Amino acid sequence: MKFLTTLFVAGFLAAGSAYAADDKAAPETKKVCVDIQGKDGKPVIDPKTKQPKQDCKTVKVHKKFEGTKVEDAKKK
Repeated sequence: MKFLTTLFVAGFLAAGSAYAADDKAAPETKKVCVDIQGKDGKPVIDPKTKQPKQDCKTVKVHKKFEGTKVEDAKKK
């Protein structure tokens, strides 16, 4: 039984290292923070730091593709 457990753990670690190789091709991300606002519409101030509280999220950065210019139609 111990042998089977060892094989299972070894296989799991080997599969995990295969996924680690894909991390190099991970999408580019950036951190976006937005001030938290109260019911009155004003930013909520943290009493310890005296700074506005922020809600931060990590989002993917998408590429913008340049399009081709469409020629203007002739006016009659």
